[in-house]
Amino acid sequence: QVQLVESGGGLVQAGGSLRLSCAVSGRAFSSYAMGWFRQAPGKERRFVARFTWNSSPYYADSVKGRFTISRDNAKNTVDLQMNSLKPEDTAVYYCAATGPDYTSARYEYEYEYWGQGTQVTVSS
Repeated sequence: QVQLVESGGGLVQAGGSLRLSCAVSGRAFSSYAMGWFRQAPGKERRFVARFTWNSSPYYADSVKGRFTISRDNAKNTVDLQMNSLKPEDTAVYYCAATGPDYTSARYEYEYEYWGQGTQVTVSS
């Protein structure tokens, strides 16, 4: 069973930065695509970024150029560096992992495992 635990959320002013981290345990780290999603109040959960082992990272247009997804093999974590934050980035951020079978890893239905979420609030 895969366990995902996010950390690093908080309150930041617009233009600031935060780094989210997702600790992965329970199975081989390299078996998955890893993604970050977010859910703003009153809205559906949406794709933010994803990392696979055989392709370049992929980002939603709304975060491209500001967010960077990366992995730390030594720590078994997948991180999301968020720069130039905007109030519209305010949301609960979720880390997710696919199983061994996935296609683009850009869609929520492709992910089998989810973390509990971490709140990010950007003040104007």
